[in-house]
Amino acid sequence: MSQKNSEFNKVLNLWDILVLAFGAMIGWAWVVSTGDWIMQGGVLGAMIGFVLGGIMIFFVGLAYAELTTAMPQNGGEHVFSYRALGKIGSFICTWSIIFGYTGVVCFEACALPTIFAYLYPEFLQWYLYSVGGFDIYATWLVLAISLVILITYVNIVGAKTAAILQTGLTLIIGAVGIVLIAAAGITGHAANLEGQYFVGATTTEMVKNTLAVAVMTPFFFIGFNVIPQAAEEISASLKNIGRILVLSIILAVAFYSFVIGAVGYLMNNADISLSMQSVGGLVTADAMAKAFNSDMMAKVLIVGGLCGIITSWNSFLIGGSRAMYSMACANMIPPVFAKLHPRYKTPVNALFLLGVITIIAVFFGKKMLLWVVDAGNFGCVLAYFIVSLSFLVLRMKEPDMKRPYRVGPYRFVGVMAVFMSGVMLIMYIVPGSGSALLPQEWAMVVGWVFLGIIFGSYCKIKYKDKFADHVYFVKTIEIQQEEYEAGDETVM
Repeated sequence: MSQKNSEFNKVLNLWDILVLAFGAMIGWAWVVSTGDWIMQGGVLGAMIGFVLGGIMIFFVGLAYAELTTAMPQNGGEHVFSYRALGKIGSFICTWSIIFGYTGVVCFEACALPTIFAYLYPEFLQWYLYSVGGFDIYATWLVLAISLVILITYVNIVGAKTAAILQTGLTLIIGAVGIVLIAAAGITGHAANLEGQYFVGATTTEMVKNTLAVAVMTPFFFIGFNVIPQAAEEISASLKNIGRILVLSIILAVAFYSFVIGAVGYLMNNADISLSMQSVGGLVTADAMAKAFNSDMMAKVLIVGGLCGIITSWNSFLIGGSRAMYSMACANMIPPVFAKLHPRYKTPVNALFLLGVITIIAVFFGKKMLLWVVDAGNFGCVLAYFIVSLSFLVLRMKEPDMKRPYRVGPYRFVGVMAVFMSGVMLIMYIVPGSGSALLPQEWAMVVGWVFLGIIFGSYCKIKYKDKFADHVYFVKTIEIQQEEYEAGDETVM
C-alpha cells in the first residue's frame, strides 16, 4: 500500500455533512408516496413501519460510522472493504455503490423537469418523441440538460459550493415539512384517523401490512453513506463525524414519520383514496392545500419536493465522483478519473463523466430511468452488505485499530447489519418478494457487471502489481488522529 498526503481541501464542517446526508435521504418520495404508505399499512402502521425500517438501517449506519472514523479517506466503502476483504471485495463493493449513485443522479435529472411540467403544463412545447409511453418535449429536454450542466458545474467548483447549495435547499425542505406538520396540528382532526390507524381485518394482517412498509423503507434512507465518500474533505473531529452520520438517519426517520402522521391527521381514508386517483396523485400536496384551504400552498409544498430532488442529486453526485476517484487512485479503473481540478481540488474528470452519462440518460425519458433506479438500489444494498461484513471482519482481524467512534456491542450490531442488508438483497433477487428486479433491470445489472469486468481486466493487465494499489493518505490520518481523545469512547 503506497502512501502520500491527501490533495483534497478540507472545507466541509459538521453542518455541511449533516445536510448532505439528510438531503440525500429526503428526496421526492415524501411528496408522491405518502398515500401509498398509508394505504399499505395505515397511518400509525406506516409510521411504525418507518421507525422499524430506520432501526434496521441504523445498524448499518453504526457500522459505517465506526469505519468512517477509523479510516477517514474519500471513497468510504472502497477503503473499508479493501482492508477487510481484499482486492476483489473492494472492487465489487465500490463498483456497486457507483452504480447506485449513478442511477439516482440520472433519475433526479429526469424527475425535476417532469415535476416542473406538472406545476406548469404549458411549459411542455415542441413534442419530439416518446419512450415507453413517456412523451419528451424540446423544452423538457433543454431544461433537463441545463440542470445537469449547472449541478455538475457547482460540484466542480468545490465541495463547499455544493454544500452551500445543499444547505439552502435542505432548509427549504425542512421549513415546508414543519409548516405541514404544524398546520396539521392546528387544522387537522383526530376523527380523520378513524379507520386508518392500521390496515387489516385481524391483528395478523395489521402486523403483516406494517412490516410490508418496514421492509420497503430502507430504500428511502439510501444516502447517509455520502459522508464517508467525502471523508478527506471534512474538517471536524472523527468522533463527531460518526455521530453526525447516525444523527442524519434519525432525522430522516423523524421527518418521514411526522409527514405521514400529518397527512393522516388532515385527510381521512376517502380523501386519500380520491387524491391518489387524481392526475397528479400527490397526496402530501393535497393535504397541504386542505390544511390552508389554498391550492397555492400545495404548490409551495411541491417546491419543497423539488428542492428534495436537487439535494439527492447533489449528494449522490458527490458520492459517485469520490468513489470513482478512489477506484482510479487504486488503478482499478483508468487513473484519468483520479485527476483533481488544479484550483478547486475536486475529481473533475469523474464529475464530467457522470455529467455526460446523465445527459445521455435524460434522452431516454422517465420510464427507463425508473428501471435504472431499481437496478442501482440493488447495487447500493449489495454495498451495504459488504460494508457490514467488513465491519465484523475488521473487528476480528484488527481489534486494536483506533476507532474514534466505537460501537459497543459490535457483534450484535454487526450481525444485525449483515442480516438486515442480506434480507434486503434477497428481496431484490427472489421473485414475488415485492421488490424483485424486472428483466430489464437485471439486464442493466448484468451490463454494469460486464463493464466492471472490462475495466478490471484492462487495469489488471496494464498495471499488473499496481492493480488495487491502495493509497494511504498519511497526512489526513495523522491530523485527524491527533484529535482522537485518549481512551476510545464506546458509543451506540
